[in-house]
Amino acid sequence: MESTVSGVPVHYAEYGSGTPVLALHGAGVDHREIAGALEPIFANMPGYRRLYPDLPGMGRTPAPEAIASNDDVVDLLLGLIASTIGDEPFLVIGQSYGGYLARAIATLRPDQAVGLALICPVGAQTRDVPQHEVLVSAADLTGELDSDLEATYRSYFVVQTPGTLRRFQEYVAPATSLVDESSLMRIFSHWELRDRPEAAKAYPHPVLVLAGRQDATAGHTGPSELIGHYPRATLAVLDRAGHALIHEQPGLVQTLVAEWLTRVREALDDRT
Repeated sequence: MESTVSGVPVHYAEYGSGTPVLALHGAGVDHREIAGALEPIFANMPGYRRLYPDLPGMGRTPAPEAIASNDDVVDLLLGLIASTIGDEPFLVIGQSYGGYLARAIATLRPDQAVGLALICPVGAQTRDVPQHEVLVSAADLTGELDSDLEATYRSYFVVQTPGTLRRFQEYVAPATSLVDESSLMRIFSHWELRDRPEAAKAYPHPVLVLAGRQDATAGHTGPSELIGHYPRATLAVLDRAGHALIHEQPGLVQTLVAEWLTRVREALDDRT
């Protein structure tokens, strides 16, 4: 599907009906990665309308020159919310870069964004990041990937098995050729948001923060410290998981996200 926001055609996938859930993917991929992780959860939890946009410069959403910062991306997403969700309460989920954007949306729309889930979120700055360490190396890549994709797989995954290789081939590899690298460089050169998510008052709704113990991109120190701003947060730092946590620990991700959805539903029921 497509919605034009400030002249930009924003492509998104939509599934189901009910309470809207806006799910934002990370950098260098498109909506298929986070959708692939979340859709098995929603298959068993009806009553949610899932919106998976391609972020600017990735997938099928372009990034014209007017989008020159992360503030511009947030503004575009707020416009998408206005055009597709309106003033309904909604949930927001963000993975990696999408987590940075999701935190901004929750801060700017605290009365409407009634639940926030962050998976390996990056922030304004990153520190205490471990070296990339492969914990499991059991994938036979012979003839499976070209050299660039093999390098991406090996640097992304700390658990390299036939299962994670299949997930990479299905949900990550197809999106890599759709990335507008020059546009992302322009946007990321103005990385810090004008309204720092944690500068606002504490966010009152149910939150989930998932971090990988071996995450060599976001680390786990920064994500762990976020819970000071989220008094209703569950924090889980998962061993045997790097930045590809959604692929390396899918069972735990599904259990924890489902529990968060239950907490959000209870809070919504209390409001009515």
